[in-house]
Amino acid sequence: MTDSVTEQSPTALWQDALANITNAMTQAARAPIKAEATRPYDPLALMNTMTKFAIGLGQHPQQLLQVQLQAAREWGDFWSAAFLPKPDSEKSRDRRFASSEWESNPYFRNIRDAYLLASKQIRSVAEVAEKGDAPSAAMIGFLVDQYLNAIAPTNFAMTNPDVVKRTVETGGANLAQGFAHLIEDVAGGKGIVRRRTDPRAFEKGKTIAATPGSVVFQNHLFQLIQYDPATKDVAAEPLLYVPPLVNKFYMIDLQPKSSLVKWLVDQGRTVFVISWINPDERHRDCGVEQYVLDGIVEAIGAARKASGAKQVDLFSFCLGGTLVAVTLAWLQAKGRAGEVNTATLIGSMVDFADMNDWAAFVHEAHLEALEGHLERQGFIDSTELQQLFATVRSNDLIWSSVINHYLLDKAAPPSDLLYWFEDGARIPQAFLKSYNRGLLAANALKEKTGFAVGGVEIDLSDVKTPIFLIALKDDHVSAWSAVYDGGKLFGGPVTFALGGSGHNAGVINPPAANKHGFWTSDAKPEHAEDWLAGATKNEGSWWPTWDKWLAEQGSGKRVPARTPADAIELAPGSYVSITH
Repeated sequence: MTDSVTEQSPTALWQDALANITNAMTQAARAPIKAEATRPYDPLALMNTMTKFAIGLGQHPQQLLQVQLQAAREWGDFWSAAFLPKPDSEKSRDRRFASSEWESNPYFRNIRDAYLLASKQIRSVAEVAEKGDAPSAAMIGFLVDQYLNAIAPTNFAMTNPDVVKRTVETGGANLAQGFAHLIEDVAGGKGIVRRRTDPRAFEKGKTIAATPGSVVFQNHLFQLIQYDPATKDVAAEPLLYVPPLVNKFYMIDLQPKSSLVKWLVDQGRTVFVISWINPDERHRDCGVEQYVLDGIVEAIGAARKASGAKQVDLFSFCLGGTLVAVTLAWLQAKGRAGEVNTATLIGSMVDFADMNDWAAFVHEAHLEALEGHLERQGFIDSTELQQLFATVRSNDLIWSSVINHYLLDKAAPPSDLLYWFEDGARIPQAFLKSYNRGLLAANALKEKTGFAVGGVEIDLSDVKTPIFLIALKDDHVSAWSAVYDGGKLFGGPVTFALGGSGHNAGVINPPAANKHGFWTSDAKPEHAEDWLAGATKNEGSWWPTWDKWLAEQGSGKRVPARTPADAIELAPGSYVSITH
């Protein structure tokens, strides 16, 4: 793959492309044909939903007629102004159309605008039909989005100005090279567009996940990492991070310049991190209960013992925060709430009434198909999870790679965040079943349906531990309004803040970067939108505000710096590298 067409002539590029096609086809011919016995979803449910959608359209002929008449008027307006310059207020801000030729060239501009207009009208048609329950409605929205994202003119050689330019420069060799990449990905059998970048850009323990520390405890589910101090004294209360299961812990310890772990250590805090094992068949029976009791509760005890502290401050991300909420309720019921001083939940949901696109997957048919799939192998594979997350953000995680690798033949720049995203982990059968059925589908933490851990029914209203709840404004996984609603379920004081950017990038927001901004307010209105309307916009990162909150909630005492003792191995540990 090449980024510069000036290094080689088109003839040389074609020679390389044909050689790569030959090699790719040879490898594909040798690759075993994989016939999946089961799938983690039900294709018939998709067909049934589309059939009901089509029938639903016919049940509202008057509304459908109004949509069609409006569409006719819009197309008339479109063609009457097709070759006129547009005011800045009407220019597209869609990132897919960033190239200047989408605006300056009438051919590409009209293709873009026609696509955007048609997309709006198709979504209007989708709003007309009866869509049934929330999962079915979400599935319709999901399928419409997938279709519209797939047919975008950016995804085709003759309607993307950057690809046209590149094709002229290389004499078409870029498309031949792209065909070789396509064959490689199909033969790989993973069902994903492999992001092609420098494989040597990052190395765990050296250039990423490199903050010095040691593994001080481990069991069958996790390793506990304690990081080396960077100050002479530290806050009395140590921090313990609980990551989600779907990815490795080191999103908070990427390159040093953006590492939340390093920043916290530099602020004079003792930091512990749970590094979950990448589960296999041996862990098939490990459910939510085991991850709470053998995982988080065990880690709290180990961190308290290693630090000599009576209490820890928990902080967590995504699914990790949901597990922390369950843990807090269990500790409260057991009379052990005093082991935790505060808990911070970042991009975490405890109220699942509004899951946006994710509601499409909490469909009875899909849940049954997933459970059958899990029964066969004992876990869901990291590649399958990567496919799922990629479809929800298909423009960023699928079609951008299709354009770069299949059409432009350009390597992707190294990205520590995408390196982490692609370094996924499996999730055991019992966990997914207990989480999907017990928590998601029943919305158990809000509805109090009797979800239990270790014989204890979980009731978040009993939790009196101070909570710092951080949502992300552009979060595609945990909608910020749903995170806000979840804060109402706790029985103790809850502080809410809204960070800028999305699910992952909004977390990794070092103060030195001065990006994204965040909103704060002490008000507690019923609706999230009302909270935002009255909130104060702050520049930069939410990290210092959170650190100040931790200090206010703590004892204010400083103790001599804690150096890890009885180290099992150096950070980032061995669990983070298990792939088989």
